[in-house]
Amino acid sequence: MANGVMVSMALEAAAELAIEGISVSVINVASVKPLDVETIVRVSKQTKAVVTAEEHNIIGGLGSAIAEVLGEQMPTPMVRVGLKDTFGESGRPEELLEKYGLTKVHLVKAVHEVLAKKL
Repeated sequence: MANGVMVSMALEAAAELAIEGISVSVINVASVKPLDVETIVRVSKQTKAVVTAEEHNIIGGLGSAIAEVLGEQMPTPMVRVGLKDTFGESGRPEELLEKYGLTKVHLVKAVHEVLAKKL
């Protein structure tokens, strides 16, 4: 589940994971408030694991909102990809995405991590 520029990163990661034989769903969460709780719960029931991806601090953003929903309605193994409680810096977008772990490679790693939690 991703928003913003991370949706395209998630689609790239999904393509790479498909080569490995891992099927994933990519959900564009266009709005954090209001949050589409029904879709989040429905997809989580189907996938049994969730990775969130946001170009934002993981605290108080998309990942936190989804964790709250799942914690109350459908406990699910989850990994949040985003800024790790730090202030952002200025720079070239590609460099910043790499610095803060917001690339296709990081998303693929997060999927492997959440699948390991699921086992």
